[in-house]
Amino acid sequence: MGRLDAFDVGSQKMTVQTEFFTSPGWRFETKIYHGGALKKVFTESIDGIPEEEIQKRLNEFHQVNLNAIVEKVKGMKK
Repeated sequence: MGRLDAFDVGSQKMTVQTEFFTSPGWRFETKIYHGGALKKVFTESIDGIPEEEIQKRLNEFHQVNLNAIVEKVKGMKK
């Protein structure tokens, strides 16, 4: 279960990958890669979230982090 988005930033690729992990506790991790190198990791614990809500919450978590990265990249271009 997860999400993956990639786009060009200048001459390099930026990848935003969000995954669901069960160990050591239920959590989401969003990893930001730029030019193939890991640049940032966002983590959120989701203990107590009903299973039927996990994909919806993962999509929301991914989108929030993706929007934050896009805004930061836009700010760098100015």
